[in-house]
Amino acid sequence: MKRITVIGPGAIGGVIASQLQRSGTEVNLLATPRSARAIREHGLRLVDNGVLHVDHPRVTDDARALGVQDLVLVCAKGHSLLTAAESFAPLIGPETVIVPALNGIPWWFFEGFGGALQGRRLRTVDPTGDIERFLPSRQCLGCVVYIASWVDAEGVIRPGARRRLVIGDTAAGAAPDRLERVASLLERAGFDIHRSADIRREVWLKLWGNLTMNPLSALTGAAIDRLVGDPATRQLAARMMEEARILAEGLGIALPMSTEERLAELDVLGPVKTSMLQDLEAGRAPEIDAIVGAVAEIGDLLGIDTPFIDAVLGLVRQLAVTRVPPAA
Repeated sequence: MKRITVIGPGAIGGVIASQLQRSGTEVNLLATPRSARAIREHGLRLVDNGVLHVDHPRVTDDARALGVQDLVLVCAKGHSLLTAAESFAPLIGPETVIVPALNGIPWWFFEGFGGALQGRRLRTVDPTGDIERFLPSRQCLGCVVYIASWVDAEGVIRPGARRRLVIGDTAAGAAPDRLERVASLLERAGFDIHRSADIRREVWLKLWGNLTMNPLSALTGAAIDRLVGDPATRQLAARMMEEARILAEGLGIALPMSTEERLAELDVLGPVKTSMLQDLEAGRAPEIDAIVGAVAEIGDLLGIDTPFIDAVLGLVRQLAVTRVPPAA
């Protein structure tokens, strides 16, 4: 894979791009006009173990300047894809491998899944079908990201120590080598790669935590340690997670741990600010629908009540309306 583009070189995409670049793999960056200007002027800056790294990959805000790629890593926020997916079309050829490194339920989730929701397009994720049209599910590898990272006021990316990516094929019958080619590339760049035979279960496991911690942190302004350490918010999170567990069972997804075991994993994260809280503090629109709205929609489609998830969804949507400027 020689032609590689990272879409959205922010807190997560910037880590991936920087490590690929420093491992000897040249990458292109597709960014917003503002971000592209900043990277051209200052470089892609990342602090790793106290050392500032400055990389100068090719960066543009126009996919037509790059052409068809071998590998495209989509690290933009899920809600931004609704308006931007068509602009990515020049990157995608029939053999392009697409790796969406996103939070929440991705657009490819029910393609080839089987069961009652086989092929279902969620209105909270891809209401018009444009994401599927321009980023076809059959070309996607699923990717679950375990990287705690943020961008400071100077535009410098500051990741934590953990760099784990879980990758798996989204469809049966996919070319058997595409997963290994991507996984090996990322391993050479220093990522801890886990190859999964059940990527949808892995998506749901990550979602299990994001579904609770993201909106609750946005509503309270609290980091994860305070949310799981307080009995009241911990209990609310547990009830939301139990609803999500029932939905997983309805989809035929067997989760390998209990709610308390999943909460125990959150206990060790410490004072981490979720991406939703970071977005609100920066005046950016938070990623609500893919993380919370899609789960509520799945409950509706399965005919399963999710009162705690629905209540938190309503509250965080109202918070976003009142906190984020209309132009965001």
